[in-house]
Amino acid sequence: MARPPLPIGMHGKITVYKVGERRFRARTKVRDHDGVVRQVERWGTSKTAAEMNLKTALAERRRVSADNEITADTKIAVLGEAYLAKIDKAVRNGKLSPTTGDQYRYRFERHIKDGIGRLAIREALVSRLDALVADVAQHYGASGAKTTRTVLSGMFGLAVRHDALDRNPVREIDTVESEGESARALTLDEAILLRAKIHAHEKARGWDLPDFTDMMLASGLRIGEAAAITWDALDLDAGTLEVRATVVRVKGVGLVLKPKTKSKSGFRTLELPTWAVQMLKARRDRVPSNEWNVVFTAPAGGLRDPSNTQADLRVVFADAGFEWVTSHVYRKTVATLMDHGGLTARAAADQLGHAKVSMTQDRYFGRKVAKTGAAALLEAVAPEKQSSSKVGEKLGQSP
Repeated sequence: MARPPLPIGMHGKITVYKVGERRFRARTKVRDHDGVVRQVERWGTSKTAAEMNLKTALAERRRVSADNEITADTKIAVLGEAYLAKIDKAVRNGKLSPTTGDQYRYRFERHIKDGIGRLAIREALVSRLDALVADVAQHYGASGAKTTRTVLSGMFGLAVRHDALDRNPVREIDTVESEGESARALTLDEAILLRAKIHAHEKARGWDLPDFTDMMLASGLRIGEAAAITWDALDLDAGTLEVRATVVRVKGVGLVLKPKTKSKSGFRTLELPTWAVQMLKARRDRVPSNEWNVVFTAPAGGLRDPSNTQADLRVVFADAGFEWVTSHVYRKTVATLMDHGGLTARAAADQLGHAKVSMTQDRYFGRKVAKTGAAALLEAVAPEKQSSSKVGEKLGQSP
């Protein structure tokens, strides 16, 4: 009857040979974690020393192999670190945003590691994971809970791929419901009034916000995208803008320009209303150059920090009597104007850089559309162009 194979990670009998004066060799066979049986040997000045050296080497070999092995008895904290190591690699390879990597790490450290990190993978019951995500939603909001759920799903997906689990328990927990209503849009009159108040606001001018907010209102860009506009991305003769980067903060590095090379919807070319083109031409002649060639730097120089800009905008919006407004409201306003103007959802998605409207449209329509129709409608925001009542008639709104 054939001898059964060595269990994974185990070694056979250790044999020690004397090969010279004060020279001993200890040898054995070990079955590594890839299933291959290999011979391992170590030397020593005595039989005991050679055997001890070999046992030390075998213990180290098991430890190194175990570092790459995930079992049902592996602690969830260890599983999380293994998953985040893959996330870090994806960030280094440009396949994942540094901001996303930081968010995943934060949610793991804040909620998962402290909450269930000491449990073994086999102890990750659906009820426990569901309770964890529900607790995060209650105390930290839906956004934090959704990210926590995403990290958990990635972690336990890794455990399934290592045969530590038969299925991913995160698939069975409740989905996270979004909180509250989405931000409302500015009406046309409100957009014109807010724009005028920002231009007249002393602090806003000192923080270089009038031009910056004009750009967001003229385009519907995200705040990081607006901060990343470079002069070579603009064709002011044609009145177009290529959206091709965003400003993000990378832990340990600082603010960086991140190209959106992995997002089909992120790259887009947009038409600008004439008043925005005029603003950009005047700005080009007025502001000094910078090493990033960006259009909008921070007030003190350097890349414009989206978080700091949000804080400045909150002050200005509150002073203007628009406490409820955030930078996202500009995007909502552009989309609403397009909807009221009879433009399609496809055009609005292209304007805002959303991933998709529907699978069919994504498969059969091109994404890089310059003529979304938003520019013509946004001409109305410049108060010198025409009265809001006339514009309302154009958009099908009552004056």
